[in-house]
Amino acid sequence: MKNLAVKFCGFTRTDDLQTAIALGVNAVGLVFYPPSPRAVSIATAKTLVSAVPAFTTIVALVVNMGQDELVNLAKEVPFDIVQFHGDETPSECQALARAVNKRWIKAIRVKNDDTSDTLLNQINALKACRASGVILDTFSDKAYGGTGLVFDWKKIPDNSPLPIYLAGGLTPDNIGKIVSNQDLMAKIKGVDVSGGIEKAKGVKCGEKMGRFLQSVKNK
Repeated sequence: MKNLAVKFCGFTRTDDLQTAIALGVNAVGLVFYPPSPRAVSIATAKTLVSAVPAFTTIVALVVNMGQDELVNLAKEVPFDIVQFHGDETPSECQALARAVNKRWIKAIRVKNDDTSDTLLNQINALKACRASGVILDTFSDKAYGGTGLVFDWKKIPDNSPLPIYLAGGLTPDNIGKIVSNQDLMAKIKGVDVSGGIEKAKGVKCGEKMGRFLQSVKNK
């Protein structure tokens, strides 16, 4: 069975980041969206990034960020991928990513009335604008992410033209349901978790991070 890529998102503390890296996480996410309880400043991000080794991917999560602000962020903080997590259109994402010469991914927040076909249409539009992947997260009208809510995984299309990274309410307790589901595993490239590995908002739990990664690796 294939290996799932694992991204832990929403780091605010160097110790947590170093623990995740020691455990073998593939990618780490930093949140640059001030309303989020996991948001970090450019100064904090610089400190965090300095603790990340070469072959661990650094993802900058932004929400409806303007081009000037994104360009400044890219000048100040060395990251690898832009994760657009707001209301940006595919063409807007493409233009913003070009402005900083970065690869990019986009979160699709899955709604109750979404179907495999509506999701596939959105993914095709992202593919046409050269996205490197798509994150499927759970829609909430209260937040752009980190809701802790799970959507219906049966809606995930099985013929996506882009790698799918599954988010939304993942925890050390339910990740096993994913890795043991061969049909679901065939549809996704990786998983993305934030709140499910925390003991408080923005404060990761080493034990939860360890259990999460162990479940993925010991599938």
